[in-house]
Amino acid sequence: MEKYNQFMLKLWLVASIVIPIVVTYQVYKHGFKEYGGYYILAVFTIAIYFLRRYMMKRMEKHLQYMKEQENKKK
Repeated sequence: MEKYNQFMLKLWLVASIVIPIVVTYQVYKHGFKEYGGYYILAVFTIAIYFLRRYMMKRMEKHLQYMKEQENKKK
């Protein structure tokens, strides 16, 4: 599961870099009125990347806490 999470984190990072570049190129080529709305996709991908990273760190801390609690019982 860890490999999957790392892969998805990198996928969202790449998407959050590539999408604004592509949208900026399209805005330059065709105009803001036609492609300006696609910048919201860039905002969403950046938000998903940071949310996923936060949740992964939170889960790691929680698993470590559970492990410590289990060791205390023994």
